[in-house]
Amino acid sequence: MKRRHTLGLLAAGIAAAAGGLAWRLANEPADPAAAGSSPAGGELPHAGLWQMRFTQPDGSELAMSSLRGRPLLLNFWATWCPPCVKEMPELDQFRPLLQARGGEVLGLALDGPTPVREFLRRTPVSYPIALAGLQGSDLGRQLGNDRGGLPFTVLLGAGGQVLQRKSGETTAAELQGWLPLL
Repeated sequence: MKRRHTLGLLAAGIAAAAGGLAWRLANEPADPAAAGSSPAGGELPHAGLWQMRFTQPDGSELAMSSLRGRPLLLNFWATWCPPCVKEMPELDQFRPLLQARGGEVLGLALDGPTPVREFLRRTPVSYPIALAGLQGSDLGRQLGNDRGGLPFTVLLGAGGQVLQRKSGETTAAELQGWLPLL
């Protein structure tokens, strides 16, 4: 009986350690220097970005070409992601600052249309949201989100170059610190 109890505790400990390791691997960048916010060196994003089209929650279509030639903050998010939801008010407050420089904020939801519509009814934002799905996951990886974690935010300059990227939740101060890059 005592041996069975000891084996049970050992199994629970191994399971907890494995879970912790899995969480760390899923949430830690491959390159520790790439953690958090990082300047992007001005590389150009995925060549097909400006040809992409996304459905918006209201059923209308958003052509990425309509945003070309302007600074653009792309935020990859999902309704089930607590840090994504937490940073949305900061993105909403950042939008007028970016618009004053001719730019726009775009939320790319990696989620289904119904959860996004229901979420936005409860928690509206002023910036446009597009339903990106698998296409958005692929785009995020092409823009530097190697692990596919959320949230993921990328600042593009008017010429389409990647100026800044961030894996994880952004803050208002961090976003404002990106403005001089434009």
